[in-house]
Amino acid sequence: MNIVILGAGQAAASLAAKLRALGHGGGIALIGDEPAAPYQRPPLSKAYLLGEMGLDRLTLRAPDWWDEQGIALHLGERAVRIDRARRVVATERGEYPYDQLALTLGASPRRLPAAMGGDLPGVHVVRNLADIAGLRPALVAGRRLVVIGGGYIGLEAAAVARKLGLEVALVEAAPRILGRVAAPETADMIRALHRAHGVEIVEGTGIARITGDTAADGVELADGRRLPADLVICGIGIAPETALAEAAGLAIDNGIAVDALGRSSDPSIWAAGDCASFPAAGGRLRLESVGNAIDMAEAVAANMLGADAPYVPKPWFWSDQFDAKLQIAGLNLGCDRVVTRPAANGGSVWYFRGGRLIAVDALNDARAYMIGKRLIEAGRSPEPEAVAEATELKALMA
Repeated sequence: MNIVILGAGQAAASLAAKLRALGHGGGIALIGDEPAAPYQRPPLSKAYLLGEMGLDRLTLRAPDWWDEQGIALHLGERAVRIDRARRVVATERGEYPYDQLALTLGASPRRLPAAMGGDLPGVHVVRNLADIAGLRPALVAGRRLVVIGGGYIGLEAAAVARKLGLEVALVEAAPRILGRVAAPETADMIRALHRAHGVEIVEGTGIARITGDTAADGVELADGRRLPADLVICGIGIAPETALAEAAGLAIDNGIAVDALGRSSDPSIWAAGDCASFPAAGGRLRLESVGNAIDMAEAVAANMLGADAPYVPKPWFWSDQFDAKLQIAGLNLGCDRVVTRPAANGGSVWYFRGGRLIAVDALNDARAYMIGKRLIEAGRSPEPEAVAEATELKALMA
């Protein structure tokens, strides 16, 4: 059986490795449009952008590993069409026949439209190696950076720039930072962290446009204010890569729609990672995280080989900002109660729905993260009052 994997990120690398580990002896070809072999994305906005991590540590596998495993890497090659009738992927360079196809296409950063100055020189996004290559030389101490977007990418980029000595302002259109992903209590801790490091945070204010004739020189806010800028970073979210799948007639629903096994509306095509949405309680879910990319890709690999085992996500995330580490276990969707616990230089936020523990945010509190993660994954739930009152978190495991 010949398997083609389209996309060459974390999910692709995990899927290919799992196929071999499970004994698949047929062909595996991995096609990616970036020139680099599969690498980790999270450090791009953290240690790699800061210059604390080299490309060698970013790469997921040593170069000779792919040869040893008999996995053909086709890099710097853009796919242009999936021909489902002939079971062929067409790229700029040729055609690749498949018996089964896995789509691990990831997601692309959302950009502001050109009419708002989104394509001016000096406006950056943070998603791949080329983005960082363009951004890093611009991060010069004393320059003025405006970050648009108060999600994790924007906040991480702001922290790196501040550490490098830039003047940083961050603008969030929603009423507060981390509005989509975290409780107000977590946002309060992160906001305080950034302000303590000199980041100006503007919330509840939209963007009118990025100003500048030949290059970005400022950001005009919806309320008429203007923030001067030598460069701008847009961290306004990512959109799943669905164009190829859509053109091929596959079902799309907040990403490439797959069933519980990871199979698309075409039985010989599968999807995993940021580009795929899967069935979950009350609807469909698409997770943008390394943990999901790895776990879902490994589940799909097993199912491509006949395991017939539904994918059950165990979500976890993390974010490094300044000297702080935010760790998250579970999903806080539908949360109706929050319990907070202070800790040295941070604390933890425990989310409950209908009296059940569903997620934990822990800032500089690895113990709270580990215990919360264990409880959630075991399907166990302490009473909210017990979490609030416990002098020793370990007691919650009893």
